[in-house]
Amino acid sequence: MRDISDTIGPLEAFARSLAVSSRMWKRYLDLQFRDLGLSQARWSVLFEISRNEETTQIELARTLGIEAASLVRLLDGLERAGLIERRPSTEDRRAKTLHLTGAARPLIDRMKEISTASRMTILEGFSEQDLRIATQVLERVAARLELLSNVENVSNGKNG
Repeated sequence: MRDISDTIGPLEAFARSLAVSSRMWKRYLDLQFRDLGLSQARWSVLFEISRNEETTQIELARTLGIEAASLVRLLDGLERAGLIERRPSTEDRRAKTLHLTGAARPLIDRMKEISTASRMTILEGFSEQDLRIATQVLERVAARLELLSNVENVSNGKNG
């Protein structure tokens, strides 16, 4: 079997592989979380809030890479379901911070179990060294994208 980079070049091969892997990983998790009644959008929001409680809606939208209006609709649904609550920020009166409710805790625990099992299944057979190298490369890509995003925001007159 020929390596994809032999036909399209290493930069494009890397970009394609990264995009396809990310999409397939999310799809796989989406199937695993379906039994919990969660869409990808909902489980992504819940996971991120569990990692960073007291985040604001604006910070969460930026972290997830979605529009604030789309996030508000998701948060409204999660709040109606009794899984999150919004509280006034102690640092900025205009902002609301996001918090998981007690009802969300068992769901988050189950999500973490499923995520851990999925990660083990997906990454079975990869050496620790390969995973460390891949992580280093992806962290550098993320840092570069963050830098480029900040430069773009500054050049467009937005605060990054």
